[in-house]
Amino acid sequence: MSDIHQKPIPNLPKSDLPKLVILGAGFAGLKLARALRNQPFQVILLDKNNFHQFQPLFYQVATAGLEPSAISFPLRKIFHNSKNVTFRMAEVARLDAEKKRVFTDMGYIDYDYLVLAIGADTNYFGSETIEHFASPMKTVSEALYIRNKIISNYERAINIERMEDRKSLMNMVIVGGGPTGVELAGAMAELRNNVFPKDYPELSFKNMKVVLIEAGPALLGTMSKESQEHAFSYLMGLGVEVMVNTKVKDYNGKVVSLEGGELLETDTLLWAAGIKPNRIAGFPDEKYAPNGRIIVDEFSEVPGMQDVFVLGDGSLLKEERFPKGHPQVAQTALQQAENLAKNLLRVQKGESRKPFRYKDLGSMATVGRKLAVVDLPFFKFQGFFAWLTWLFVHLMAILGVKNKLFIFLDWSWNYLSFDPSLRLLIKPKYVRESERKELIEQKTTD
Repeated sequence: MSDIHQKPIPNLPKSDLPKLVILGAGFAGLKLARALRNQPFQVILLDKNNFHQFQPLFYQVATAGLEPSAISFPLRKIFHNSKNVTFRMAEVARLDAEKKRVFTDMGYIDYDYLVLAIGADTNYFGSETIEHFASPMKTVSEALYIRNKIISNYERAINIERMEDRKSLMNMVIVGGGPTGVELAGAMAELRNNVFPKDYPELSFKNMKVVLIEAGPALLGTMSKESQEHAFSYLMGLGVEVMVNTKVKDYNGKVVSLEGGELLETDTLLWAAGIKPNRIAGFPDEKYAPNGRIIVDEFSEVPGMQDVFVLGDGSLLKEERFPKGHPQVAQTALQQAENLAKNLLRVQKGESRKPFRYKDLGSMATVGRKLAVVDLPFFKFQGFFAWLTWLFVHLMAILGVKNKLFIFLDWSWNYLSFDPSLRLLIKPKYVRESERKELIEQKTTD
């Protein structure tokens, strides 16, 4: 262990309040920290980034619809007027539950209460070659990389003489038929149909394939049959080749191999096929379920580990309505965080805690510029009105008045002109070895 791990994180405010350490500033971690602003806790929020990322709109960054800053919000700004909340940009190394201590790359920190809200990473289902060559989309950085890769491919393709030699650069294959895959496929098809032909008139986009592959029997597997059928129909109308009951066997960076033996040429395989919870070293193996999620009780606390809580994608609470655990979506994380905040305050007042009960607020997915599907608990609808609903819900969920305004203006311009103006190929600067840890997103390993 390096020397820095042996020292406490410096410059943290001294406080006599119970110390609540939150690992991760995603939907759950940020919601909890905000709910406990100016409350009788010292809240220490740790994250490897100094901003909150709005994951549902990553695909719009990847397809040049929004700039990265529009869906990211500085964490320090959120807590300007919160004297009891402190943020540190740090990456967690391991946990010592006996000492109630968390070790990070910036030093260690002791806690009275610990909340794990470290989210999930891309699941490649054991394929090392797919992990090496495919492009995931779980961070703003990865979304921006996809945008650069797509634009770079077309800038290269226009300088290739033979059409046959351009196919691999122009084709797009997306794996995973959930909301992310459906939204990516719709956005890519609309770029091919309406935008790229104006940018690259020398290329024939009739030869460009946009393929969406789903291993299950239908797209949007957790949504209603009506939404599944409408999403399929909308994508087919945009010219997307949809393949269900199809599994990807391998990918070598140029060719996607399917289990049935079919081959698809592409330099760009966008992987949206699943997630696996992030792990933290030092956490007991027996606390993990087979799917990698940590088993918690109805108060989001880990049984046998007092004052250790898990929220969001990494938690697993089995109950009658959800025998396999709650859906790994933002609403689950937000509701868990809200319930935990209220319970922590109840404990401070000597009151009994209330169990978490998930309330399904519905789900939705957009397909292209003016079509969407929406499943509400008592009402399902599709089409243009569903798209307007999708726009409103996501716009209201974004942090910051300025971000809301920028996104509204971007969406308005893109809808009226259908010419997104962010098709810029901004290559990252070469970073010397000594600075890579600070300036380059690190690949996580189990």
